[in-house]
Amino acid sequence: MISDLVIIGGGASGFMAASVAIDNGIKSIVIFESSKKILEKVRISGGGRCNVTNASWDNSNLVGNYPRGEKQLLGLFSRFSTIQAFDWFQKKGLNLKIEKDGRIFPQSDSSSDVIKCLSYAAVKAGVEINTSSHVKEIKISNTGYDVLLQGNKLHRSRNLLLCTGGHPSGRKLAKQLGHTIVKPVPSLFSLSLINSPLKSCSGISLNARIKLVVNKSKFVETGKLLLTHWGISGPVILKLSAFSARCLYSNNYKAEIFINWLCKTDHEIRQELNLFITNYPNKSIWNYRPFVDLPKRLWIVLCSASGFDASYKWSNLSKSDKEKLIQLLINNKYNIKGRGPFGDEFVTAGGVSLKEINLKTMESKIHKGLYFAGEIINVDGITGGFNFQHCWTTGWIAGTSCSFNVNV
Repeated sequence: MISDLVIIGGGASGFMAASVAIDNGIKSIVIFESSKKILEKVRISGGGRCNVTNASWDNSNLVGNYPRGEKQLLGLFSRFSTIQAFDWFQKKGLNLKIEKDGRIFPQSDSSSDVIKCLSYAAVKAGVEINTSSHVKEIKISNTGYDVLLQGNKLHRSRNLLLCTGGHPSGRKLAKQLGHTIVKPVPSLFSLSLINSPLKSCSGISLNARIKLVVNKSKFVETGKLLLTHWGISGPVILKLSAFSARCLYSNNYKAEIFINWLCKTDHEIRQELNLFITNYPNKSIWNYRPFVDLPKRLWIVLCSASGFDASYKWSNLSKSDKEKLIQLLINNKYNIKGRGPFGDEFVTAGGVSLKEINLKTMESKIHKGLYFAGEIINVDGITGGFNFQHCWTTGWIAGTSCSFNVNV
């Protein structure tokens, strides 16, 4: 027996493709997932809530959240956008909600409801789902593709969709089939600092403007920064790590960061500081701070770095002292020694080269009937639902396209 479509990878893009292919009339679909569970990344994402997508409705703004694939995604999102993904899930019975920061979650705050939504239609329509099924090799045949699984089991299919996420097995299969693999490197990670005095500020979260310098390359972002006992994390650092992923990798994760703790200009801070000194000359610098948005623990660390102890008053501040303090507030430098302590990144940068994929169909330019979707291709986004969105989009396009191929 020959299947119409074999999907290798039981994740987000694979189940989206299966559901869309079913809706378009494909009858025989088989999913092979190498692990024991399907949709595992969906289950654990967002702390178990699953950040389904993002309320970034304008595609021209949406693509700016993708360090790799920005230009190509504009065309893809014109076919299946965040709005269409939102509507698709709602019509499938998954109630969604939009949070203040634009992230979209299930109304229930449970990723299990997303899994039920994606798997129910597949199971109901008769999709054969095989877990613990590792694909060893794929061969081109007269009828399409021969899929050889562990245990020397053979399955034949007219069409094949590779959507194994960031797992190296999928890239290996794609390479065997003649595709070029852009070397995968980690993306979305925290950063460790060298001899940082910020350890005592662990747990503090605030908005900051960060400049990351890797050799001669500069990356600047503003957003929520989290101080940890090993260094720095939070959305702004994850975004910086994504856009600088290849530069950091090539420089062995050695870099410099410059923090503007107040997201203000030199002129603004100088004016506020001068006014405060005039009004509170005899107050302790440690206990009376002009910038109330700056947590006291962090303020004391910056004061100590400036050489001010607990007895220092604002009237004691010399011109050079003031300049040093201003620089610490707007251009506080730290050295990066590497990535944070968590080695298993949720997202990688790299994968099957986009140049070898027809982005109107997600079909291989090398082999007819071979499709790609999701993180296996050289596209990745920042946090906020953007990585899942490109999985929904590429899965939808692949599922639609291969159904046309079968039904011709």
